[in-house]
Amino acid sequence: MIRAGLWVMRAGLWVVLALTLWSCDEMNHQPRYDSAEASTLFADGKSLQAPPDGTVARDAAALDAALTRRPPMTAALLARGRDRFQIYCVPCHDASGYGRGTVPARGFPQPPSFHSDRLRGAPSHYVVDVITNGYGVMFSYADRVAPADRWAIAGYIHALQLSQNADAAELSPEDLAALDASGTDTGTGTGTGIATDAGVPR
Repeated sequence: MIRAGLWVMRAGLWVVLALTLWSCDEMNHQPRYDSAEASTLFADGKSLQAPPDGTVARDAAALDAALTRRPPMTAALLARGRDRFQIYCVPCHDASGYGRGTVPARGFPQPPSFHSDRLRGAPSHYVVDVITNGYGVMFSYADRVAPADRWAIAGYIHALQLSQNADAAELSPEDLAALDASGTDTGTGTGTGIATDAGVPR
């Protein structure tokens, strides 16, 4: 009798445990709406509702401030800009900024060269605006590139432009010696072709 009672108690305990586990599984099957599923809860019949008018993201003020204040030009900013440029820009614009990246090489529209007269004269905030809002067939990168990194990319693009259109007379003797060693022709005084990442710490 004792053994039978123990068996009944154990069996009852297993039943309780099984019911407990089953009830916990209900957490994985709670009533909910799938993305964009129809709903009778709201008057417009949509489960996905737009934020109320006047809603402001918690970090909106900080993002706006970062877009309106240009950071000082430093070697660290250029290094960050080069890093972000290689990730987001090189596939279309290529490493030197001539617009000969792998994406246009496969049939997509070729972006303009950063070394055209129009873009050489473009201020940094123009580049930041294009990254933020897109331009032509280029879509916005606002959801990929942080505001501070947009300024860094703009600064690095200016460094690329200078590297391809530098006046040899403005170079230091060390840089001129490096160019001579590489066999670069500096006789014209412009378009020295100095390495695009010269002076930027790795």
